[in-house]
Amino acid sequence: MEAQIEQLAKLQAVELERTRIHHELRELPAQIARAESDLQAAQRRSAEISSALNDEEALRTRLEREIATHRQKANRFRTQIDSVTTPAQAAAIDHEIQFESGEASRLEDEEFASLERTEAHEVALAAARAQVEELAATLETTQARVARRREEYAQEMAALDAERAALRQSIAPDLLARFDRLAAARGTGLARAENQQCTGCRMGVRPQAWNQLREGELLTCDSCGRLLYWDPAMTAAPKAPQPEMLPGAGRAPRRATISGS
Repeated sequence: MEAQIEQLAKLQAVELERTRIHHELRELPAQIARAESDLQAAQRRSAEISSALNDEEALRTRLEREIATHRQKANRFRTQIDSVTTPAQAAAIDHEIQFESGEASRLEDEEFASLERTEAHEVALAAARAQVEELAATLETTQARVARRREEYAQEMAALDAERAALRQSIAPDLLARFDRLAAARGTGLARAENQQCTGCRMGVRPQAWNQLREGELLTCDSCGRLLYWDPAMTAAPKAPQPEMLPGAGRAPRRATISGS
């Protein structure tokens, strides 16, 4: 039975390692997906800033045309001042000049604000493009790393599958069937008994069962149903014997007292 227990323990270790590799293989595509998502977000950000720059350029082109129009109107009204005949006409023309000049000045302020926004966008666009390049390189690195890990995992799985097949052939069919059934239900089919507890469920083991386990028997945990065994290699080493102290050893010597004469 001890040989069968050892083979079961090895088989469970192999199964757990295979499960770990399967889990990590499932996680590999997510690493690429995250890198792709980060790159796409940076590309969208760069495109948005570039579009904002184009919008500002178009805005300034429109503002320049409107400013020129208002300046031309103001100049045209100024040429009409000399031909007015009444104070009312002069006041009306002056009002038009003030309006057109004011609109031109307001639009020039908007144009200046647009230039300031453009400068900020240009700085942001340079940073965004640098980030795009960095994340593109990160994606390439991630893809290469994932491909390399897939190859490594394939080699590891091939070795584990071969070891698994050999171990399963060395275990009694009825015992293997119990192990498989428990592993499918609980994740593991075998548990070590330690400090009179099942390490699978942490429930206590009855004293009689504990003694049987220490004699090398394979039992079933009353709580979780796992196959339960005891590993003498996990037993704590006994303390080294301490030297026996002689009576009075370690005590400080008494001082001699001198009686007066």
